[in-house]
Amino acid sequence: MAIEFTNAVNPQLKPEASENALPPIDLEHLARQTMGDPDLRREVLGMFLDQLTSTRAALAVEHGESRGRIAHTLRGAAAGIGAFAVSECAANVERSPDDPALVERLISLIDEVRAFTQAEIAVSDC
Repeated sequence: MAIEFTNAVNPQLKPEASENALPPIDLEHLARQTMGDPDLRREVLGMFLDQLTSTRAALAVEHGESRGRIAHTLRGAAAGIGAFAVSECAANVERSPDDPALVERLISLIDEVRAFTQAEIAVSDC
């Protein structure tokens, strides 16, 4: 089931800038995971944002098996909240942790999801 992105969800984001005009996080999936509780949603997004920040830094300095473990952890967390593109790319990095193109792609996706997550938290605080 495809999710239609609307600016009403988060007016700070421009869907036309995204590859597929879908938000980087499947908000319906996230709502199911947080049982529709806005406080839990905000808490989960905050924890994920912290993980994205530390993971991005670690990906830049780690290599090989260590980078693979970092990607594995991110893969599960991203799938859990609905950041499926990050999860899929992290799985690829897990399999090929020293492929610079994959690592660069994952860092790019992390940046996109971080910006989206920060905006979602800001909107939910209003």
